[in-house]
Amino acid sequence: MSDAHGVARDQLRAFIERIERLEEEKKTIADDIKDVYGEAKGTGFDTKILKKVIALRKKDEQERLEEEAILDTYLHALGMIDSPPEG
Repeated sequence: MSDAHGVARDQLRAFIERIERLEEEKKTIADDIKDVYGEAKGTGFDTKILKKVIALRKKDEQERLEEEAILDTYLHALGMIDSPPEG
């Protein structure tokens, strides 16, 4: 095997090992998040709503407003809300 193949093999192994470590860290973090949701649920919070709040906080205000307007339009069209969305 040439030296170039050895270097490529070593780089590949390094990438794979880094990815494996990161995947393990990701699993640990996901487990931690699950535990926090469990704690929140144990104190009476609705975890579905917490997840929605977190998703909303990730979006900027303009994106949230646009999504809310579209949602209101759809709900109004389906007769699920009485008042049409404000323009």
